[in-house]
Amino acid sequence: MAGHATKQIDAKTLWGGKMSPFSTSYGKLMMWFFLVSDALTFGGLLVAYGFTRHATDQAWPIGEETFNSMPFLGHGYPLLYVALMTFILIISSVTMVLAVEAGHRMDRRGVTKWMIATIIGGFFFVGSQAWEWYHFIHGSEFGKIELADGSQAIVKGHFGEIENFKVFEAGHHHKKGDVIKAGDHGMTQADLMHEYQHAAAEGHIKGNIITLHDGSKAEISKKRNEHLELIIKKEGADFKVNKKIEGAKAEKMYEEAISSGEANRVIYGANLQQNEYGPQQYAQFFFFITGFHGFHVFSGVMINILILMMVIKGTLHGRGHYEMVEKTGLYWHFVDLVWVFVFTFF
Repeated sequence: MAGHATKQIDAKTLWGGKMSPFSTSYGKLMMWFFLVSDALTFGGLLVAYGFTRHATDQAWPIGEETFNSMPFLGHGYPLLYVALMTFILIISSVTMVLAVEAGHRMDRRGVTKWMIATIIGGFFFVGSQAWEWYHFIHGSEFGKIELADGSQAIVKGHFGEIENFKVFEAGHHHKKGDVIKAGDHGMTQADLMHEYQHAAAEGHIKGNIITLHDGSKAEISKKRNEHLELIIKKEGADFKVNKKIEGAKAEKMYEEAISSGEANRVIYGANLQQNEYGPQQYAQFFFFITGFHGFHVFSGVMINILILMMVIKGTLHGRGHYEMVEKTGLYWHFVDLVWVFVFTFF
């Protein structure tokens, strides 16, 4: 590294003022100050999260139950995608180290190559986090149900495919005799699921009859749910927290809740008002902490792009050192380290 940052300094000069006592440039020293203050911010958030989790009387969500989806593969892969995200982010730290090392050797091509790899890893992580948010917000196929005794349970198992809705009472859009199914008029399986979940949440399913968004009424044709397991997350009169209900009893209790015709017996996904996975505070902390970290990662990617442009243009090579790469590398390693704690807590 150029300048006084790499020189051997005698004791008189070292403590005589006008020079960094740690043989560190001003820029790197200020970066360390920023990282320490940012670490305190994240530390405060995680401590508040831990305190809230300890104080609640409800069952706190378990990561394996909440984050169990994979792109294109569906559900049933506990924490696998989160582990992949973490692995990619750690690898991006390795590529950043290699970029810094190439800078020490004044290897412009090496810095460019490894900075590009770091940026790609960062974009993958940010995109993956957006995908996780999407699934967290929309929730599972089953949702969380309220049982007859007032307890609340999340549901695991295989959701039976919705085949069609056969309209027997016309509404504003659908006519009597219409059969609404995937593949007709641009309708997809996801559209059928959305209609079904919206009706269930609003209490518009009574028995096997669904009231659609346009006011029409239809019979539901749906395959049977299989291998259901209810896990109690909020106790009621009959069931305690973490009690598991399986088999035919679980299927019957789920159908009673979903087709009760009562609003709010089923909750899908999470937002700042309701939460399928557990206590409402969990969703609030999840959105704030992971969103705050995601903003840091996105900012780091943008900074890396700016530094990469300077590298490609030869600006840093012309200065005779690549300290800017090292400074942004410190920030990137910090962001990776923070994610390890966030991942562990959630």
